[in-house]
Amino acid sequence: MRVWSFLAFVLAAAIAAFAVFWIVTVPAVVPADALPSYSPSIANGEVVFNAGGCAACHTSNGQPRTSLGGGLALSSPFGTFYVPNISPDPNDGIGKWSEADFVTAVTKGTSPEGQHLYPAFPYASYQKAKIEDVRDLFAYIKTLPPVAGKVPADDLKFPYKIRRLVGLWKLLYLDGKSFTPDPEQTAEWNRGAYLVNALGHCAECHSPRDTFGGIIAKQRFAGGPDPSGEGWIPNITQKALKDWSEQDFAEFLKTGNMPDGDSAGGSMVSVIRNTSLLSDDDRAAMATYLKSLPPVEDPPRRRKS
Repeated sequence: MRVWSFLAFVLAAAIAAFAVFWIVTVPAVVPADALPSYSPSIANGEVVFNAGGCAACHTSNGQPRTSLGGGLALSSPFGTFYVPNISPDPNDGIGKWSEADFVTAVTKGTSPEGQHLYPAFPYASYQKAKIEDVRDLFAYIKTLPPVAGKVPADDLKFPYKIRRLVGLWKLLYLDGKSFTPDPEQTAEWNRGAYLVNALGHCAECHSPRDTFGGIIAKQRFAGGPDPSGEGWIPNITQKALKDWSEQDFAEFLKTGNMPDGDSAGGSMVSVIRNTSLLSDDDRAAMATYLKSLPPVEDPPRRRKS
């Protein structure tokens, strides 16, 4: 009887634990009635598109930067993610998505089917974007050409292929807060902080991550290993770039040229292709913010075995 009582207790505890897990990992959504009447600006949507670097990941290989057929393979310690088709194609892209579906995906990391999206899509940064900017972006994307073609399914290791576990990741790394301007800083600095931290999601690449793939907050912008396992993404704080002026930062964002005569390489080339399309004022704002980043030591580099 004691054994059966113990087994019953274990079973009840397991059921209770699963129920708690299921409840706390329910994917968040933005209901349509939470979006007030709004006339989107397609012109601003294009600015958001460029600032967000959408073309860098979602453009089909060899296609124009507005051809968002996806398919790019992103290697990571968790497996390989394939960037989705976000063109207006009704079958393979997001042509059937509602505006609320899009806002939910970008700011909450939840698909129209009610499933967690993997944080390879940088919604941890996009959650800070202004809802108006996200709505403008959706309006702009709808003006782009539809691209037919499904992308491969993500090829992830166990247990990372269990999407519901992403809900636990969100509990750890999403705060659900939009960008809040710092009243002690200038309008230019705040614009730069918004572009860098929200739309530009610069920290997503330029920061080291912990075991679960979350950014290590105290080392934000300090660089780290490339998720693909090849190479090192540089530190962009004043620890590494103290000799760069604001003009140097702005020039780099426009041309990819560095003060020492070198130029951007690798995936940064596509980033520059996007930031070069921003206004001089926006690049200057980003430069002002980047120059203000306090020095942060590089994370330790692991020796190859």
